Amino acid sequence: MEPALFAEDISERNVAIVGSELVENYTVYIIEVTDGLHRWTVKHRYSDFHELHEKLTAENKVDRRLLPPKKILGKNSKSLVERRQKDLEQYLQTLLLQFPQATPPPLSCFLHLQLYEINGITAALAEELFHKGEQLLQAGQVFSLRPLQLYSVTQQLRLAKPTCFTGDTKTDLGHILDFTCRLKYLKISGTREPVGSSNIQEKILPFDLSIFKSLLQIEICECSSQQISGLLSLRKTLATMSVHHSTDSMALVLVPEASEFPQWEPEGAVSVCPVTAVVPVWRSLTTLDLSHNNISAVDSSVKLIPKVEFLDLSHNQLTSVENLQHLYSLVHVDLSFNCLCSLDAAHTRLGNIKTLGLSGNQLSSLQGLSKLYSLVNLDLSRNQLAQLEEIRNIGSLPCLEKLNLTDNPMCIIPDYRTKVLAQFGDRAAEVCLDGKTTTEKELDTVEVLKAIQKAKEVKDRKNNSSSTEKKLPALPSQVVTSSTEETAVAPSVLPKMDAGPSSNIPKIHTTLAPASVDQIQTQGEHCGAPSAPVCCFCSPPTPYTPPSCFFCNAPFCPLLPSQLLSLCAHKDFISQLSFHLSSALNEDTGGKEAELQREEEPIVQHEKTELNKSSPSSRDGYFEMGLDDSLEESSSTALPVTVPSLPVEEVQWGVPCEQVEVRKAIWCICLQVKSEEEEMQLNTGCLVMTEHVLGLFFLSHDFSLIKQDTDPIVLLPRVVSSLQKPLLLPLSDLQLGSDQDQSCLRLRCKSSDILWVLFSDQDELRVIRAELIKLLQMDPESLSDPIPGLPLSLLNSWEMEESRSAEGGFMALLFLFSPSSSELHPLLLDLFSPAPLLPCLLLLSNRQLYVWVPDYRDHTGPGLQQSSSRLVRFPLGSVIVHRKDQSCCCNSPQHRLRWSHSVQLLLCGQTLLLLFPLPHDGASFQGKLSLRRASLEGVRIVALPQTWTSRIQQCGLRSREQCCCSQITHSDSFSSLSISVEENQPSPHLTPGLSPGLKLLSRLNSQQLQSLFHKHVALTDGEELRQVLWLSVVLYKSPEIELTCLLLLSSNAIYFLLEDSASSLGPPSDLEVLECADPSVCLCCCLSISLSHIQSVNVGLFDQYFRIVGSSGDQVVCCLSRDSYGTGQFLQELMSVLSLQQGAPPPEPSEQDFYSQFNCSGKMQNYEMVHSCVKFIYPSEEEMGDLTFIVAERKNGCASSSRSFNILLYLLVFQVLPQSSASSGSGPVPSSSSGPILQPRTLILTSTDVFLLDEDYVSYPLPDFAKEPPSRERYHLREARRIRDLDRVLLGYQTYPQALTLVFDELPGPDLLCPLSIDHFSAQATPTEPVTPALGGGARCPGSGAYSGEVQWCVFVPSADSRERLISLLARQWEMLCSRELPVELTG
Repeated sequence: MEPALFAEDISERNVAIVGSELVENYTVYIIEVTDGLHRWTVKHRYSDFHELHEKLTAENKVDRRLLPPKKILGKNSKSLVERRQKDLEQYLQTLLLQFPQATPPPLSCFLHLQLYEINGITAALAEELFHKGEQLLQAGQVFSLRPLQLYSVTQQLRLAKPTCFTGDTKTDLGHILDFTCRLKYLKISGTREPVGSSNIQEKILPFDLSIFKSLLQIEICECSSQQISGLLSLRKTLATMSVHHSTDSMALVLVPEASEFPQWEPEGAVSVCPVTAVVPVWRSLTTLDLSHNNISAVDSSVKLIPKVEFLDLSHNQLTSVENLQHLYSLVHVDLSFNCLCSLDAAHTRLGNIKTLGLSGNQLSSLQGLSKLYSLVNLDLSRNQLAQLEEIRNIGSLPCLEKLNLTDNPMCIIPDYRTKVLAQFGDRAAEVCLDGKTTTEKELDTVEVLKAIQKAKEVKDRKNNSSSTEKKLPALPSQVVTSSTEETAVAPSVLPKMDAGPSSNIPKIHTTLAPASVDQIQTQGEHCGAPSAPVCCFCSPPTPYTPPSCFFCNAPFCPLLPSQLLSLCAHKDFISQLSFHLSSALNEDTGGKEAELQREEEPIVQHEKTELNKSSPSSRDGYFEMGLDDSLEESSSTALPVTVPSLPVEEVQWGVPCEQVEVRKAIWCICLQVKSEEEEMQLNTGCLVMTEHVLGLFFLSHDFSLIKQDTDPIVLLPRVVSSLQKPLLLPLSDLQLGSDQDQSCLRLRCKSSDILWVLFSDQDELRVIRAELIKLLQMDPESLSDPIPGLPLSLLNSWEMEESRSAEGGFMALLFLFSPSSSELHPLLLDLFSPAPLLPCLLLLSNRQLYVWVPDYRDHTGPGLQQSSSRLVRFPLGSVIVHRKDQSCCCNSPQHRLRWSHSVQLLLCGQTLLLLFPLPHDGASFQGKLSLRRASLEGVRIVALPQTWTSRIQQCGLRSREQCCCSQITHSDSFSSLSISVEENQPSPHLTPGLSPGLKLLSRLNSQQLQSLFHKHVALTDGEELRQVLWLSVVLYKSPEIELTCLLLLSSNAIYFLLEDSASSLGPPSDLEVLECADPSVCLCCCLSISLSHIQSVNVGLFDQYFRIVGSSGDQVVCCLSRDSYGTGQFLQELMSVLSLQQGAPPPEPSEQDFYSQFNCSGKMQNYEMVHSCVKFIYPSEEEMGDLTFIVAERKNGCASSSRSFNILLYLLVFQVLPQSSASSGSGPVPSSSSGPILQPRTLILTSTDVFLLDEDYVSYPLPDFAKEPPSRERYHLREARRIRDLDRVLLGYQTYPQALTLVFDELPGPDLLCPLSIDHFSAQATPTEPVTPALGGGARCPGSGAYSGEVQWCVFVPSADSRERLISLLARQWEMLCSRELPVELTG
């Protein structure tokens, strides 16, 4: 939109009330203010109008009768609100008419004119600079202005008005002009969205910078360079300029006048053609930052900045680098995150630079950087560098010291660092690669690689001088173990490859449905005995595999270690694949020509039968060729094959071997699906794509990795010798599956019902799919796009929104370790019910783990009618990574390989083993799972090891400090937490609510708890445990239930370890704590709130509790410490942790508490403190007044006497009730199965009475995000008694340990309004009959001196200090009322 003019130029100001809304118990009116084309909204309640009117009547002589009067009754009724809305609108319009020129400050502030209107904006800015301008200039700090403020100043200067037309000298425009003339450092920050509640778009507002005369540094963000004028006046003084998100051309910033003078030349330049203008240069500019813009080219405007030394053009759209040769002083250049594909002859443009940033581009070659001899720092991370040979181009740079190559394809090459450093020769020790200095071990390896490279070059020269015809000799297929023998073997001279029969591929029958590993039997080779389950990379000579090893006992599954994947980037391996493919094609050429010569001869049916029998795979539309067959024997010993009936010209089999070019080769997991035989074959293979044929080289199951395989020179001959005969699939007989997804590639044979499903890296599959579309000449629009997420057909309508956040698509094989399938959870039964060993896909959403098992047979043909695809959902809070240290527990040499490809999960009480074929999928899945679980706002499950408990029990020592377990600590030294065993003991009233997980935690000392926290509870590494506190908590979404909790405060978050019942309180409803099948693990509920998400902390009355308020309802927790000391200690530690995060000074410890402040003054002052962006809200006078009103109204029957009413003590206690009399209440806590019940109560002690109330601790005050009021009132009075009716106090263990029994005489009084009945005066009343007052009086109990006509309150106060304070105040008030000491008796 075009920038709007102001009200003085178009129309007058207007105001209207467009609506109202009800907030809590008052009405808020929505006011729309219009000033020209600008409009904004303001919200005010009636009291704000009244306050405004009081100021205007006192300062500006406004008529008092102008404002509509107040209403006491029905103030929120609809009719009153509508009528008042019209009256208030008339009131505001009258005020605007009364003050047409100079708006009074109260009215200007009321209508937010200082935020959106030019007069108000400039007046507010001028007044601010009047007070602080000199201080800001002397401090030399960067001053920030918004485009709207500069726009207002610019427009104000154009108006024909005096600089101070309001009469207030503080708002004189001259203060702004004086400040801007002397300002040296300026920052202009705009926004993309409208300003506040207005329709003003800052990015299109024009403003002038000519008012700044002394600027040395300027930063401009989110503005339009076309709307900025006055840049020319900054050329003489400006030294540093930064422009972000504001331009798409360098000329708009450096040469604004270029739009008027197209033919211009810089000042002092020799012109060879007519020019229309000579433009001055930027004389002092040395630093130019134009990052994060939309610049597509470096134009000739750089001629105007000859003195620039630092140039930042990162995060733009540059495709080439031009015109930089004009910057003779250039030292540092940042071209990161652009669209650069190459840098040819970079030294002719960049000159003698020292630092060059090229991260995040598309560079695949470094040839153009070979002559940057002054380069010291080079960043090439996140590019497309795949070949180590490219490093040779920069290996000879004499000054290069720092090189960054992270996140390039070459980084997956084994020993990548040493091979890169070897390219630098004798300077390898001086190069810092990827931010890490070179170690002595790496230098030794570099020397070895240099020697091997020299030996290889000598051998290559000898081979090149020999005959060009090379044949494969029949060498024995044994594993080479000597490093000297390996280096002597030429890459093209390899041992024979075993041509094992295709029946060696283990078949997975759909009729098998194993429920556990113990029931699975495979058909392939095994690690140990023939009947044992096979380990995919364990070699046959391995004599024994421990039966307890999960990784080696799992059935066969193919894996793709990083050593295999790196071979596809090796030129020798590609040449070998090309050679053997050419051999197979040329061998078939001889057979094809012989067949053409025998076309006229009669064909005997017996020969056809023998031909078909000799080729078992001919009916599948492809043929096999062994890599171990030499070229000389191809015509006589080749296996008979059946070629599809296609013309020779179309297939072009007779291409000479030297002309066969491999377009792409990738390692993959191949799943062959045959609908007729109802079986599937899973294998490891290498897919080789040429122009006319696809080749699949399967890796023999006998292949196993050895320690020397980290070197490609050793690995290459072993892999080639283990490849089986290739399956050659002509492209003319293939078609792409119509339903592709990102995780796999489906290929179907036209001549048969065979489906090939290939799993590999998604980026590699995307390239293969695009190449196949080109080679098959298919229309890309005829194929559906790959499905990025979950199949919509398996999703329910209500989970569509949740599924959009799903990411991952990790291919894995799942194995279940359970003793019996009858004990499985229904979700696991659904997952493993028809359980063939098939690849499944894992996806993670915000709250769910999706396991998708596709039905691969569903795509083989029309014969199958029903799909068996399954999508199982697991709540993310119940998915636990259970990483046991089993990397060295097995004697198998290939155990570590499976360990690196596996992830163990605890799910539904069972242990699942996930094997990821791709090397990085396991770590990526585990990382994404950890991030998703860390972002959960609700309750999640954590796994705690029972190692500590078992060790303590085995030691049999009296003290836990003497146990050997106490000497085991975390690897990091955290000395901030120092608690004794006694401090980690929960209070007696919390003991009945301890679940197994909390009981385990209560037995640990400081070091053990610290170690367990870092390994199994903390969400991030390096968290420092600062505070431990046992207490009860109440969740916002379940305010009626108290939960036993261990609170752990760390340097990053607050962790609430809860009892098991917490899992059933909130969503997801199917989150439950099950008994874990692993006896070494104990499950526990955990709720975490990050410190950065905490919005406020509400401290309860007398520090009896505190409430943590996060960003949503799941993150609101009320902590009932029932101890002022514990609350104070936690709050002090929390403030200290927040100070460390924000870099603010820690709070000063206060010696005063609530009691001293309240009891001395008689009133509690409102206290709200913002510390490190977190509000700490303490009890206010209004909150105390509400509570005083309730108890006073109950005592006297009217609210007027509450002014003289005084509360002496507020405590959170428990009322001890017998099992029979436990009625409705909030969260009863049973002390034992047959003992009394602890009912949470709030005890109020006044000067004359004692009250017991039910209180909603967690719902009040109402959080900002709450949409509805709480379902129950904050205070509900249960019982009340007069202190003068107190007969005695019993102390002891008779009813409950450390409980107080207050014995009252049951005498009705007019103040308490206890109901009277005939039974009250009856002589037949027994001592055991309960009293039934209206508010549930205490019980009449015999024993301990309890008689008829007495009421006993058995109260348990957890804190010893609070208990003593209660007895002391009771005794003092009782003595004042009764003029004698309070009787206190001790019971047994």
